[in-house]
Formats: sequence, C-alpha cells, structure tokens
Amino acid sequence: MAKIERFEDIKAWGMAKDLVMVIYRLSGKGSFSQDFALKDQIRRASVSVMSNIAEGFERGSKAEFARFLRIAKGSCGEVRSQLYVLLDLDYVKREEFLLAKAKAEDLSKALSGFINYLVHGSGRSASEKV
Repeated sequence: MAKIERFEDIKAWGMAKDLVMVIYRLSGKGSFSQDFALKDQIRRASVSVMSNIAEGFERGSKAEFARFLRIAKGSCGEVRSQLYVLLDLDYVKREEFLLAKAKAEDLSKALSGFINYLVHGSGRSASEKV
C-alpha cells in the first residue's frame, strides 16, 4: 500500500464523503425534512464517519488512527440502523434505502480492512506515522 500523505487521499474518506451527500439529499426532502431530530441524528452520524477518518489520520500514530477508524465504523453502523427507521416511516423509497445501505455497508467493509491493515498488515510499529 502506498503511503498516504493526506486524509483526502484515503479511499474510505471519499466513500464517507459520498455517504454524507446521499444522507443530506435524502434528509432534505419530503416529510423526512420535517423530522428534525432524526434528520439531525443521521446527518451527524454520517459526518462523524468522515470526520473521524480525518481526525484519526491527523493524530499521527497508527494506534490512534485505528482507534478513530473504529469510531468511524461505529458511526457507520449508526447510519445503517437509522436507515431502517427511515424506511419503516416511509421517509425514503425502498430503492433509496437499498442504495444508501449498500454505500454504508461498503464503507464499513473498507474501514474494517483498513483497521486490519493498520493493526496487523504492515509490520511497522504502532507509533510510526501513517
């Protein structure tokens, strides 16, 4: 794996950014846009994924980065769980739900792979800068 110089170069960060855009588009229309608590919660969770990837990278150590990636993965699960609420409340169409859920699942898998790489795959010490 090539050395990543900026968090913007991280594939999972780009995937998280895409997920944020999907969530913001879904939450800005129809009756969902009027459910302020749920709209705020799912938006915050999606932005949390993206933000934790960036913050973890900027911490400068593999151990810290892996910890923040785990937090990001948790937030990604939160988004997926909330998507079911949106579907059950008829705030989104089934096709929209499936697209957003697939994006969140793919992102979660990418985060798992990256965590595994950081923790087990490189042979470098945990304190070495990523």
